[in-house]
Amino acid sequence: MHLPRRKRIDTGEIQENWQPKLYGRLITLGLLIAYAIAFVLENRSSVHMHFVFVTASVSVIWVVLLSIAIGVASGILLAQLDRRRRRKRTTQ
Repeated sequence: MHLPRRKRIDTGEIQENWQPKLYGRLITLGLLIAYAIAFVLENRSSVHMHFVFVTASVSVIWVVLLSIAIGVASGILLAQLDRRRRRKRTTQ
């Protein structure tokens, strides 16, 4: 009885296709997405926000996201003002 020869697997091809950085990034991205979903689910309860003239009932997650947006916008504006101030100093 004659058995057919098995095709040998080229381990060099497997080594070329293995991309640890890509898989590491995909795992990190998956963990960040899972964390973001858990964060939103944990902070969906409502709180009363007292503005100067109005009181509103909003989810905690919206308060957090609004605070992050205001912080990022303030940081960008302050960086622009600082850059403009430095540029004026160097031209004088």
